[in-house]
Amino acid sequence: MALDKSVAELMNKQINEELYSAYLYLTFADYYEDRGLKGFANWYMVQVQEEVSHAKILRRYLLDNDVQVKMLAIAEPDKVFTDDLAPLLAGQEHERYITECINRCYAAAADVRDFRTMQLLDWFVKEQGEEETNASDMVKNMQLFGSDPKGLYDLDREYQARVFVAPTMPM
Repeated sequence: MALDKSVAELMNKQINEELYSAYLYLTFADYYEDRGLKGFANWYMVQVQEEVSHAKILRRYLLDNDVQVKMLAIAEPDKVFTDDLAPLLAGQEHERYITECINRCYAAAADVRDFRTMQLLDWFVKEQGEEETNASDMVKNMQLFGSDPKGLYDLDREYQARVFVAPTMPM
């Protein structure tokens, strides 16, 4: 069964959203790098890798379903940060937005009874739950401990330990 055109278009747009996420998180990493917070920078560099892997998963799915992928322009991030909490709040807001985008893709697939695409998107729905939880936890941790130099140091050290693990998807 060929992918519904509207589902394919939304999925193609989601590739762009994932690549924009990577681009946005690079700016977060740069902000923290400039601040000397290499652990926070590392956290977001791992996020960059995750977002690119998400785009690649969607790209592969479209190609495997004979859909021509169109690489769209990636918008320039417009965030300017004045404190260490600001990127975390922007990240939390962005993850909520991405969840909405995934939900739109899922709803479109459900409308046309595209169960294969829904199965793929089940993984993304679960992943977004984790992404939102991580973003929320980072905000809470910064609010609780970030104003204290020792607390900020400890958070930075914790975030230095994060490593990228390529996603494995049931297909």
